[in-house]
Amino acid sequence: MNSLSLCLLRLPITMLTFSKVVVGVIVAVQAVALVHFFLLVPQRSSSLQQEKQSRVHILILSSWRSGSSFTGQLFSQHPDVFYLMEPAWHVWTTMHQNTAHSLHMAVRDLVRSVFQCDMSVFDAYMPRGRKKSDLFQWETSRALCSPPACDVFQHSDIIAKSHCRTVCSKYPFSTVEQACRLYSHVVLKEVRFFDLKVLYPLLSDPSLNIRIIHLVRDPRAVFLSREKVAPDLVRDSDIVVGPENNQGEMGPYNVMQEICKSHIQIYTEGSQALPSSLQGRYMLVRYEDIVKDPLEKAAELYKFAELGFLPKLQRWVYNVTHGKGLGAGAFDIGSRNAVNVSQAWRKSLPFHKIQKLQQVCKDAMELLGYRLLASEEEQKDMTLDLLLSQHPPTRQKQELRTEKSPPALAS
Repeated sequence: MNSLSLCLLRLPITMLTFSKVVVGVIVAVQAVALVHFFLLVPQRSSSLQQEKQSRVHILILSSWRSGSSFTGQLFSQHPDVFYLMEPAWHVWTTMHQNTAHSLHMAVRDLVRSVFQCDMSVFDAYMPRGRKKSDLFQWETSRALCSPPACDVFQHSDIIAKSHCRTVCSKYPFSTVEQACRLYSHVVLKEVRFFDLKVLYPLLSDPSLNIRIIHLVRDPRAVFLSREKVAPDLVRDSDIVVGPENNQGEMGPYNVMQEICKSHIQIYTEGSQALPSSLQGRYMLVRYEDIVKDPLEKAAELYKFAELGFLPKLQRWVYNVTHGKGLGAGAFDIGSRNAVNVSQAWRKSLPFHKIQKLQQVCKDAMELLGYRLLASEEEQKDMTLDLLLSQHPPTRQKQELRTEKSPPALAS
């Protein structure tokens, strides 16, 4: 048999072997693809989920005229923060015939969505075709005054809201969500929660990383500040106590009573009753402590929020708290002498109003460390320090306080 015959005889065997090799390669490639799908793709999904969970969410809880707008600016001006001031204003404006407590769930759902950068939640409260400038106090957010929400300023700029409002108002609403997704921290300031328990579902949500900053201020200072901007607060006060209890001389005291009761509830729940898994998520801050040493307190707030205290921010904090302004406007955050502003009530609030206010807010003032005044002489004595240490109550004492809360004052 010649060599050609041998080659012809071997050809089918060679082709068969080659086919087996091809099939083997195909199977191997498919196996690699399956490994990629089942192992690598879930890892990518896990990575995206971890990135979502790593975003820090800060909720500043306070009440009207308590220095919360200034405290919000401490966060808003940080280049790592997306900040919104009182997004729940839209809920209360749309559903103003309801009570504060009945609106808690709607407000909570809105806060959850905003923390997740899902701005479609505003569909229920804002008109179609809306612009960014339709969002309440949008210009107080540095993130909405820089790209992609506005191309005029840079992310690292300290931006005054008056400048932002002038040049950044015409951008579409879609830029709000686009901007939110760029930042490692989302900070919201709210004055429309009166019960910390309603926030437990958010605190325990594994997709969120929420910390609560509870900002309080001496009720006597709050009362005077509210008097100066009373027309701006009528609708909110009606929701808090009902229109019938927001009338006449005693209306403002009835509102303050509810605000003081809410501070007791939030402080007690945050400092004493949080489940062990949520410990470390709550921080109480007194406005007077901030203005007494703004750099130290700002550093504490940033540390709690896992933010760095940049030199540019340190200079801004010092300058904005050591100016000459009095901060009389409802949402004015200009440079001011913060210490003088915090003590202004001692020089101008009549003592008979102080007495009435101390009657309805006594428990909150004692709990939060505000000295009660016994006379007009004590009021005028500026050497008398009215800030005391705070003593968290036992649950038994708190239950007694709740049961014996004073009724609304009658005219």
